[in-house]
Amino acid sequence: MKTFKSVAKEMEIVTHDVLIFGTGLAGLRAACEIARKMDDSASIGLVSKVQIQRPHSVCAEGGSAAVLREDDGDNLDLHAWDTVKGADFLADQDVIYRFVETAPKELMLLEHWGMPWSRREDGRIMQRPFGGHSYPRATMAADKTGFFEVQTLYDNLMQYKNFSRHEEFFATSIIAEDGKFCGLAGIDLPTGKFKVLRAKAMLIASGGLGTLYGFTTYSQTVSGDGHALAYRAGLNIEDPEFLQFHPTGLVPSGILMTEACRGEGGYLRNSLGERFMERYAPEKMELGPRDLVSRSEMTEIIEGRGFEEPSGLDYVHLDLTHLGADRINKALPLIREVCMKFIGLDPILEPIPVRAVAHYSMGGVEADINGATKMDGVWAAGEVAAHSLHGANRLGSNSTTECLVYGGITGEEIVKYLKTDPDLSELPMDQVDQEINRLYVDYLQKNGKENFYEIKDELRALMDQHAGVYRTGESLKEGLDKIMVLKDRFKDIYVTDRNYVYNTNLMNALETENLLDLAEVLVTAALTREESRGAHARTDFPVRDDDNWLKHTLASYSDKGPKLDYKPVTITKWKPVERTY
Repeated sequence: MKTFKSVAKEMEIVTHDVLIFGTGLAGLRAACEIARKMDDSASIGLVSKVQIQRPHSVCAEGGSAAVLREDDGDNLDLHAWDTVKGADFLADQDVIYRFVETAPKELMLLEHWGMPWSRREDGRIMQRPFGGHSYPRATMAADKTGFFEVQTLYDNLMQYKNFSRHEEFFATSIIAEDGKFCGLAGIDLPTGKFKVLRAKAMLIASGGLGTLYGFTTYSQTVSGDGHALAYRAGLNIEDPEFLQFHPTGLVPSGILMTEACRGEGGYLRNSLGERFMERYAPEKMELGPRDLVSRSEMTEIIEGRGFEEPSGLDYVHLDLTHLGADRINKALPLIREVCMKFIGLDPILEPIPVRAVAHYSMGGVEADINGATKMDGVWAAGEVAAHSLHGANRLGSNSTTECLVYGGITGEEIVKYLKTDPDLSELPMDQVDQEINRLYVDYLQKNGKENFYEIKDELRALMDQHAGVYRTGESLKEGLDKIMVLKDRFKDIYVTDRNYVYNTNLMNALETENLLDLAEVLVTAALTREESRGAHARTDFPVRDDDNWLKHTLASYSDKGPKLDYKPVTITKWKPVERTY
């Protein structure tokens, strides 16, 4: 076992001008912007806990929303209104307008960089309908849109030489002093070395927190690391109670059955064979917003019109059989492949078993309309950020576009910042020593009796049970009490692997710590918000309450747990009205 002194002696300190913490769509887009604007005058450090081409962004399937054809019935006002209404009026409307105005430019930029968009017969880029949108503006590359967007950005980045890779680097803390960013500390997994990455600026683009739930569409690497590190470093988590459930998670795995299935004309049917969305959204049917469709599915299941599943994951059917083999093979090839490989079902011939599944965090690290956080030198973009674009519910296909838009915006803002020639902050070595001690002594020398993998499993099960599609104050309070018990048990864990090289056992323990903190934040905020709005559906407070709750939640860290505050929603054009589809 290495001593504190030996770890400190072997510690590596690397200096860059800017760090990109997370290399999914938002991070890669920002890196491209900084690389092309700064040329060789700035050093970029790309930081990823996986290999750079393997972010969760590659799992995005259905499309990226943008107004490409104002001459064909779509316009910016319509996209903005759809987003405002979809957000249940909790989104900031100035942010939405900037988003919809910038979105077409970003998709055309990808087109110029070689993005293989699907094409109509006339050669124009293909778009399809998506839930909550008034126009078919989900710009698509079959059902592998995120994968091709990541590849296009990565390929474009390769022409520049002013970046370095820190792949398979597990970040453990953001180091700051007097409100100014100093560096990012963590473990270089391939060597086991403690490393500190210094920089003048950093973009947090680390993605979501979806493995907080057991039934989830997320890759197992998505453990809310950026959220948790920012929270502990003093940044606010905005609107954490708004966790989106996607209507169509494959049973029993939770793998995403893209909204494009319904965009292409798929039906949702209950055990009676009914297209039950007629009861809940007679105009939009299956293309209602995700929160509404998810609640509708769960109502059908609760009232006994679902299909029983031995594990308890009762489901409804996603029926594509009427679309025919040609359309499924052309527009939804990945969906067919996944169904056949994972459950031995061919969607050309049989309907797909689905139910609502944890999918996306509308909340995140508080950031302004330019992506800046309240920490000097730090910006946030992508799912980890809350610019207040999605409010209480995100419309499908707005997220990948958001990553592109805010990757570009924050990249440009960081370029402006670097051109002011800011000083590189001194590294507070007391914080560095504290982090070394936490990782290599407190964790690697723990000899407790609790198995943190069991704690993580219990946490994910209780989140499914107590903070799901439908919530009550009683259930949320019970869930919060259980989380506090798990946090107390976590103090007495053990890490079996005491080696240093590629210690995934230690990494998994640290991920579990992150998830426990984020669960406490989410459930505390959900328990406090006594209304139903978007993805936050309280059966004990079933009505949206604009008089008391038309405001953003802000959760900040304290030793006694999350401290909640609030700030107003920016309304520029549309006052809240009844939300019907």
